[in-house]
Amino acid sequence: MVTIEDIRLLALTLPRTTEHLIRDRVKFRVGSIVYCAFSRDEKTMGFGYPKEERAGLVASAPTRFFLPGPSDMRYNWVGSTLAELDIDEAHELICEAWRMCVPKFLARERLAH
Repeated sequence: MVTIEDIRLLALTLPRTTEHLIRDRVKFRVGSIVYCAFSRDEKTMGFGYPKEERAGLVASAPTRFFLPGPSDMRYNWVGSTLAELDIDEAHELICEAWRMCVPKFLARERLAH
């Protein structure tokens, strides 16, 4: 099971990432763009994901992933159940969500390592 601490250890190594507590929810963002957010009980995590691919992700693993609520469907966003994720998968999802928020040169530099 992935925890918020597992994600925090990765997210804070990603350039330009800052952590914020907003309405009792931990969020990681680049500038004003949130790319990862946790539920108040820290059992679920939302993250940036391309809109055109999210239905496929949810369909591939409906116990691990879910679509955002109706008011958030306009965003590039998917939810996940932390108890269903493994650490490698979570790291890949977070890195890709972060990559969507930063300049391409920065993503290339960081993800080349």
